[in-house]
Amino acid sequence: MRIISAHHSHFTGIVTLLLGVVVLGLMTAEAEAQLQMNFYSSSCPKGEDIIRGFVEKHIPNAPSLAAALIRMHFHDCFVRGCDGSVLLNSSSSGNQTEKVATPNLTLRGFDFIDRVKAAVEAECPGVVSCADIIALVARDSVVVTGGPTWKVPTGRRDGLVSIASEALNNIPPPTSNFSNLQTLFGNQGLDLKDLVLLSGAHTIGVSHCSSFSNRLYNFTGVGDQDPNLDSEYAANLKANKCKSPNDNTTIVEMDPGSRKTFDLNYYSNVLKRRGLFQSDAALTNNSVTLANIKRLLAGSLENFYAEFALSMEKMGRNNVTTGSAGEIRKHCAVVNS
Repeated sequence: MRIISAHHSHFTGIVTLLLGVVVLGLMTAEAEAQLQMNFYSSSCPKGEDIIRGFVEKHIPNAPSLAAALIRMHFHDCFVRGCDGSVLLNSSSSGNQTEKVATPNLTLRGFDFIDRVKAAVEAECPGVVSCADIIALVARDSVVVTGGPTWKVPTGRRDGLVSIASEALNNIPPPTSNFSNLQTLFGNQGLDLKDLVLLSGAHTIGVSHCSSFSNRLYNFTGVGDQDPNLDSEYAANLKANKCKSPNDNTTIVEMDPGSRKTFDLNYYSNVLKRRGLFQSDAALTNNSVTLANIKRLLAGSLENFYAEFALSMEKMGRNNVTTGSAGEIRKHCAVVNS
């Protein structure tokens, strides 16, 4: 009996030891698979400098692209994590990708990303992911136009799957009410403070009339105006910008008079009921988000930048593809053959 017991304890010890080794191995693999600052420092040491240099050369000639590129980063991260899936073209076999989903039909900057990718590929073929390029370009573009900076840890891998319906279901539409925003941001691990901070990117944004014309012309289906939209502002938009409910082409500044400056003015507009989107107005319908807006406006621009930076980094880390999952695409619009 004693011998069996000894064998048993010896066996248990070995199993425990092996389990410990396995767990340690998993923890090590997990640690290696996390994003980290300067991930490419040895595999492509000039990579981030090439990306920044390209942005610094070209964005000053097309500053409105900064807003477009940060929007692309949002739209990428809200579907399957920040994995470059928003860049994939639909296949000839009929698979409809995120790119053709309604929220992404007005995305711009795909050609810019392709050109950055080509510059990096020339230096380090097959090393830097398209997913990391989007994240880095979004940050660098905002910095070049005088906005905040934030940390972009790298090591993301490119996803292999892109489905239009997932973009439609996960990207918050401009017509979102508060509960929809809370749910969709929550699905990304983002809280109400993050919602307010990330909405602040609208300070440099523009929109097509079609994203909010229902608020001007047909809010509840009976030809009415949204009572939550300042009536003077609405009249101005109808007279000078969105002159018809069917206007799909005219572009409107989201932060009139200050759209080239990454500042707190967007929040002032929201409190004056002059946010363009229903989703902007919805931020005033909850005590937590309203208090956060007032807190930001009472603070400094530096404080807003610091908090915005933390929320951007948080969004950029969520649910990413790392380690040996996914791939490093040679061309951002197609998976490797």
